Amino acid sequence: MSAVLSPTNLCPLKCLSAREIQVLKLVVEGCTSKVIAQRLGVLPSTVDTYRSRAMAKLGVSDVPALVRLAIRHGLISL
Repeated sequence: MSAVLSPTNLCPLKCLSAREIQVLKLVVEGCTSKVIAQRLGVLPSTVDTYRSRAMAKLGVSDVPALVRLAIRHGLISL
């Protein structure tokens, strides 16, 4: 089964790992890769990898689209 977002998937965020969700929440809050890395105790390049994987799984090509999707599906509220 592919983890890529499909029309039948009611909540696309369910295809993400716990760490990808964690990184996504911090991205949506406006944190940089460096800040996220410090908070999670990983390298900024690792944060970039998690973000890129989440974007690929969700079928989005840029961070603003990623943020819109996260808001639309209730990951955070405004």
